[in-house]
Formats: sequence, C-alpha cells, structure tokens
Amino acid sequence: MNSLRIYIIFSLLLIPAFTHGQQKASARWEGRVKSGNNGIPFASVSLIGTSIGTLADSAGFFKIEKVPPGSYEGIVSAVGYQSLKKKVTFRGSETVTTGFDLASSDMNLDEVVVTGTMKEVSKLDSPVPVDIVTPKFLAKNPTPSIFEGLSYVNGIRPQINCSVCNTGDIHINGLEGPYTMVLVDGVPIVSGLATVYGLTGIPNSLIERIEIVKGPASTLYGSEAVGGLINIITRDSKKAPVFTADVFATGYQEYNADLGAKLSVGKRITSLFGVNYFNYQRPVDKNGDGFTDLTLQHRVSVFNKWQMAHSDGRVSSLAVRYFNEDRWGGQMNWNRRYRGGTEVYGESIYTRRFELIGAYQLPFKEKVTFQYSFNTHHQNSAYGNTPYNADQKIAFGQFLWDKTVGKHSILVGTPFRYTFYNDNTPATATADLTDKPSETFLPGIFVQDEITFGKNTLLLGARYDYNSIHGNIFTPRIAWKQKFGQADVLRLNIGRGYRVVNLFTEEHSALTGAREVVIMNELKPEQSWNANLNYVKKIVTGNSFLGVDAALFYTHFTNRILPDYDTDPQKIIYNNLEGYAVSRGISLNLDYNFTFPLKISAGATLSENFFVENGVKTIPVLTERIMGVGTLSYDWERAGLTFDYTANVYGPMRLPLLGPDDPRAEYSPVWSIQNIQLTKSLGQKWEVYGGVKNLLNFRPPANSIARPFDPFNKNVAFDANGDVLATPDNPHRLIFDPSYVYASNQGIRGFLGIRYTLP
Repeated sequence: MNSLRIYIIFSLLLIPAFTHGQQKASARWEGRVKSGNNGIPFASVSLIGTSIGTLADSAGFFKIEKVPPGSYEGIVSAVGYQSLKKKVTFRGSETVTTGFDLASSDMNLDEVVVTGTMKEVSKLDSPVPVDIVTPKFLAKNPTPSIFEGLSYVNGIRPQINCSVCNTGDIHINGLEGPYTMVLVDGVPIVSGLATVYGLTGIPNSLIERIEIVKGPASTLYGSEAVGGLINIITRDSKKAPVFTADVFATGYQEYNADLGAKLSVGKRITSLFGVNYFNYQRPVDKNGDGFTDLTLQHRVSVFNKWQMAHSDGRVSSLAVRYFNEDRWGGQMNWNRRYRGGTEVYGESIYTRRFELIGAYQLPFKEKVTFQYSFNTHHQNSAYGNTPYNADQKIAFGQFLWDKTVGKHSILVGTPFRYTFYNDNTPATATADLTDKPSETFLPGIFVQDEITFGKNTLLLGARYDYNSIHGNIFTPRIAWKQKFGQADVLRLNIGRGYRVVNLFTEEHSALTGAREVVIMNELKPEQSWNANLNYVKKIVTGNSFLGVDAALFYTHFTNRILPDYDTDPQKIIYNNLEGYAVSRGISLNLDYNFTFPLKISAGATLSENFFVENGVKTIPVLTERIMGVGTLSYDWERAGLTFDYTANVYGPMRLPLLGPDDPRAEYSPVWSIQNIQLTKSLGQKWEVYGGVKNLLNFRPPANSIARPFDPFNKNVAFDANGDVLATPDNPHRLIFDPSYVYASNQGIRGFLGIRYTLP
C-alpha cells in the first residue's frame, strides 16, 4: 500500500505542471508536400523534438505560424509514402518555404512504431516485428467497432463467444483472446472484466494507427501479453484535423456515427474530442430459430484528449473516455419486463465504463516519463434468469527512464497495478458465501537494453513482478535483428510469458446457458516460452514492387488452463493441464503494387494448437487451422472513384458438442466473408461511399443454438446423477446451449455512408 500512496501523491504533484509558460514564436513555416506533380493530402508535418506540427490541406499545402528561432529537423510522413526529413533554420520574423517530395512506400517501413520496444523507431529499425493498421485500411470496409475492423488482418480473428449477446475477443495466431493484451496509447487500459468489450466504442475518427505485436510481449507489458498485443494509438491533437465526421447505415438498419473535433486553448494547449454512437434496434430472425440473429445495441462513447506543449519541448497528455452501452439478444418476443425471469429468454447487459489515461515527461535532464491510468467498469447483466453483476477498478502507473549510452539504448520501467474485482458469483465469496472482493497488487520492474552494431540489433530484456496472490514472476526476453540492403530484415524474438486466469474473460458463454462452471483445484498461473522468426523483403520489378513478410511462431505452455467441454455436457470444467500445450504455425503476407493504380495484398496463416495430457493429444475447441485475408484497391483518379474489395477465409475448427448424441457437426465448415465498396470524392473535403457486405451471404447453420424452443430446460428430463435422459421430445439428450458459435449470423446487406474532413 505504501507504493500505491507514493504513486497517487506523485500523480497529484504533476498537475501544476500544466501551468508552465512557453516562449513566443516569431517565424512562419510553409510549403507543399507532394509526390511527383501531385499534392499529398493531409500529410503530417512537424519539427522533430518539439510539439510543433500540423496537417497539410487537401492539396498538400501546409503553414505553421510563430515558430521559435533556431535550427530544426523537419519531418513529413503520410500513409503509403516514405517519410522525409530536412533541416530547417528560422532566424527571426521571416517566412521559410520548404518543399517535400515523397517517394511511394506502401510497405510503410518508415512509419514510426512504439509498441515493440516502448520507444519511437521506424518500423524498419524495430527489432520486434510490428504490424500497422491505419484508418485508411479500416475505411476499406467500414465497421462500427475496431473488433470487426481487424477481421481482415492476417493472423487476427475476432471470435464471437456468445451467439445470443454477441460478445467476443481477439485471437492472434490461433491463441484465444485472454492471451491478447489491449492498450490505448501504450497503457494497459483494457483487461479482466472489460476484455470482451475492449475494442468497441473507441471512435474511429480519433485513431492515428493500430500497432499489433504477434508474439511474446510480457517482458514489457506483463500478464495477458503472452500471445501478443494490440495498441491503439490516438491522434496527436496538435496535428489532427479541425473536424471529421463519418456516418453510415446498413440494410439491417444499423446506424453508426463517428465525430471528431480539435480545439486550441491559448498557444500551448490543444484538445481532441470524439464521439462514437451506434444504434441497432431491429430484431431479425432469418434462420428461424426464434432468437435474434444480431444483438440489439445502443452505445455511446465519448473521448477527450488534452495535450500541453511546454516551453522546453516536453509534452503532457491527459485523456478520458466514457462508455455506456445497453445490449440485448434472445427470443424475438423478449422485452424488458421479462429481464431476469423464466418466462421469455433474453440476455440483457448494461455496461458503464470510465477511463483516464495520462503521460507526463518530468523536467529532468534525463528523459523520465510517468504514465498512469485509472478505469472503472460496471456491468449489470441478466442471462436468462441468471444475474451477473460485477464491478472492476484498475489503477496503473509506471516511471520510464530512457537513456542512450554509446551503442546501448536503455529503458527501465517501474510498473505498478492495482486491481479490484467483485461480482455476485462464488468467484468472490468465501466458503460461507460471504462477499469477499478480490484485490491484487502487482508491483514490478523491467530493464531493456537495445544494442546496435552495424546492421545488427540485439535486444535484451527482463521483468520481475510480485503478484500479491501468486508471488514472484520472472519474464526474460531476447530479440535479434539483422538488416540486409535497404529494406530486407530478419528478426528473431524469444520470450517467456505468464498469465493469471479471469473466469469471466475465459468463458463468457458459461453464463449464457445451462452449463455450470467447475473449478477443480486452485488455478496456478500459466507459463510459456514463445519464439517468433520474421523475414521481410522488398522485391523491385521496374516501377512496381512486391513486399514479402513471412513468420514462423511457436509457443510451449505449462500449467495451461483450458475449459473442458467434453467430460460433462452440462459443465465447463477448469483445471491446470497435467501435461503441456503447443501453439505453432507459419504466416505469409504479400503486397503487390502495379504500375497502374491497382494494389493487391494477401495473407495466410497455417497454425496448429493442441495439448497433451496423459499421452493423449487433443485439439481445443474454437481454434482455427487455417485463415486467409485479401484486399484489392483500384483508384480511378480522374473520376474521383476508389474501388475496394476485402475478404477473409477461415478453416475448420472444432466446436463444443453436448455429447456423442449431439446431431450437430463436430467441425465448422470452411467459410468466407467478402465485401465490396465504392467511394466517390466530392471536392476536397467530402466523400460518399457504399457497398455490399458478406457478398456470399454466409451464415452458420440454423441449429447453432441447441433446443432454442426450451431455453430454461423446462422439458428436459434428468436422472439421479444429473445426466440428461433421452425422451421422445429430446432423443439426442440435449440442453439449451448457445456456446456452439463461430461466426456472425448476419447475412448479406448493403451499406451507405458519408465522410467529411476539415483539415
């Protein structure tokens, strides 16, 4: 508790720093960013080492007023182009004009990434492979949440875990959602209770990029980063557009709106404000099982980020987000008066969430930064007649010391996390059923040394955590990168991970039917070793090029915690594996740019997940064997038209059956979701877009929910041992169970939207 008090007191002491002054500027910097004879719209222009920057307008022109005298290094970057740096000197009240001519680079190798090492480096120079998802990529297939938008990234699969309430998680390289950590601006803000909702409600208009690390990241980020992490980077408010709006609707009568606005307060403070609103209130049952095909939702998320530039070049930031959602799914005649009862089955979830995220660079000669966050998450739910009410509070803070000594780039961090969790289940109750909230204290320290010699980089890291429940945890890491030529890179990453189970995150579907959660013993933390080999190559063919990105991955688990659906069809049994588990595979991404304005990208991942116990090899449920993604884009510049095609394909995965008599298929089929979109530019600020989603009209089989006509099992007969008896009404010995789910029930639908950007 003394450590927690120190963090809180120190955070309060930082608040007055927002009142420091700033020197007045006197020069003006202007120019144009172009590629050949064409201006590049909305390119990012800034002076390195300062908070001075802006976005170019729709024709590529930029202008920055009141720049302090001195010599700087200017940098310009834009999606699809190589970044360019130029030295610029300002001597007083003058206007300096600088032109930037950027070369095309659709591989985005020069984009800045921070997630792999917690330091800003170009993607090419990072010893840890980092995938980048840009707003431009997300716009190829507009979705109301990042969760759905990542469906077309190779190795990433959004998994729907509940066919009634449609909550889900993100799988990376075949590993389930609990192995993926979600961060916002580098801070672990989404975990535990919030995991199944973590990628919804973040306004797309405020996203600068999404960075994805596939592989071990526990050394820097701790628990829940065993299989990888997703870091959502929000826009720099200094460089964001003045106003953005993106509104669309679908044939299902789904309505989504993303709004963003920038506000300047004086000369030093800027604010970025965003709102995401999603509304779907039309029950649909096209498969005829009596249940809603798609969960009805009403969601509002408000985000506000403040940044202050200090006179010495330091930048402080503070962001808050409020999330409120009301969702329900169930039988078509359900309404709120049936909530929690046994007359009509419905799953109703009220969620309220508040987040605070901040960063402050201390006014020291050394680069020391304090990052902090706090979030509360409240859920009030009814799964049929099963109530689930839970509260979670997480406080996080860490100091980061960044120091370069010769060829060594050293990073030291002192993270501390406090987690409070309470619900109305036996998970937070004593033996006599007295309520006992769970409190976890997790102080730690990590050290990372990045050593550069020639075209080689060696990264060494180690982390120590003390979990107040599970004790000492040590996670080392080593990474090596070798550069060949200008853009060919070979990387090897090896690391250790650990993970503590959270039952709500692990098995949300346990609450959605008649299955009972059983914990056989006190669960020990999982431990794993992970290795990842990555090779990137650029092949130039005349005026076009082919980008190749290939990877091998392998993870070996001990103490792995797996849900057992097979031993008893009425239970989900948890226990530490008495054996080992393996996740391994290979992935390949190809990007090709033609000499004409056609771009094609394709990727595939082949993975194998299994566990061995008592000499028996078993494949876990809901883990795919193969997956593939593809995009095709063609720009018809004269007409102001862009055509986008996006597709994914997934291979068979084992599904949870209710015993040997269950008539449903044991494995899912190979299925594909494909979409097309046409975008028309109307001047420099407006765009209209529309298209068709799920062209093949794929939907899971109508019998995905077992016994949907008897959701409370009123007509199911049981013997003295609790086993289901075969009856004329129930010859296959089934109970109501919606956990047999692998894809959305939404079929083919059209969509139409409009975008507006004021730079």
